[in-house]
Amino acid sequence: MMRALGTTARGIRTPIIKEGDDLPQIVVESLLKAVESEGFSLHDNDVIGITESLVARSQGNYVTLQDIAKDVNEKFEGDIALMFPILSRNRFSVILKALALTGKKIHLFLNYPSDEVGNSLMNIDKMDELNINPYIDLLTEKDYRKLFGEKVEHKFTGIDYISMYKEISDNIIIYLANDPREALKYSKEILVANIHERERTKRILKNAGAKTVYGLDEILTESIDGSGYNADYGLLGSNKATEDKVKLFPRDCKEFVIKVQKSIKESTGKNIEVMVYGDGAFKDPVGKIWELADPVVSPGFTDGLLGTPNEIKIKYIADNDFKGMSSAEMTDEMKKKIKAKEGKKVEGNENLGTTPRQITDLLGSLCDLISGSGDKGTPVVLVQGYFDNYATEY
Repeated sequence: MMRALGTTARGIRTPIIKEGDDLPQIVVESLLKAVESEGFSLHDNDVIGITESLVARSQGNYVTLQDIAKDVNEKFEGDIALMFPILSRNRFSVILKALALTGKKIHLFLNYPSDEVGNSLMNIDKMDELNINPYIDLLTEKDYRKLFGEKVEHKFTGIDYISMYKEISDNIIIYLANDPREALKYSKEILVANIHERERTKRILKNAGAKTVYGLDEILTESIDGSGYNADYGLLGSNKATEDKVKLFPRDCKEFVIKVQKSIKESTGKNIEVMVYGDGAFKDPVGKIWELADPVVSPGFTDGLLGTPNEIKIKYIADNDFKGMSSAEMTDEMKKKIKAKEGKKVEGNENLGTTPRQITDLLGSLCDLISGSGDKGTPVVLVQGYFDNYATEY
């Protein structure tokens, strides 16, 4: 009999997690409590997603602003050109406060008309009307205010980010540009703060003659006086914890998910895949903001989540190969077609329109939408039926 349900996702409530908690045990206990109270069953190939915040908090993976300032002072001798951070109160402003503690002059370069993930600094139509070329034109803060006004608020947050960043320290000078080589007119020591284009930005600057180039992913890769750290991502993926402390992206996530997977197997007998997830990789159609402010969607996952989906496009097959069949005949033939693809790669028109995204990116986006980042209290997500298809039966 065909299964009546496809993919389902449930937010699992957990206690508030603090440093030192046995998170794998808490995840398993919370999952089993939900199974008992809600009356559903677990199955092989279910997926458990755990938000990165839980993992980092249980690890105590925090750094102070003083830790950040110390690491930066050890890496840079003089004034710093700080390249292309995202516009954020939660993620970047606290890092900028730490950089201000170094006592160095900071030449802060912001992308325009929007940052790397789509947060806007200006009305793009007005930019066009003013004949501003974002590929070559550099705007000083004075230019920006003259052209766009003394207060330019973000559509969603209502924050004037240039004012907010400027108020952090008198040693911060702000420019708007998209060519990273413009920074070399002000300093040969560069700290690259963008996320997904960071390697390209570093390469351009090094080739253009920069003396020192580091990225935020290379700050706090080792512990400073007993602080937290992240060997892979440094300060990328970090969030404000308190006024003087930052929570880093979690480390050792592969070991963590394997431990959770093993614990679930011992408790339930089920072979369940496990992943740690951060921001989902989706774009808001109104605000034009791409939500992926973390360096990756998933910093750790079990091996069963490797790769991309291998699916046929049901509607294409129905409209072409099975055109003219009755509904019952089409259903039977579709199931045969799906079963026949097992063990081989679907190619050509049969998978037309099935975007080849990583399974972890798809699942992480689903988990992020389910859990949210507010007060739902469901930082663990159970996804069931994701690896089922139209031919899967009881």
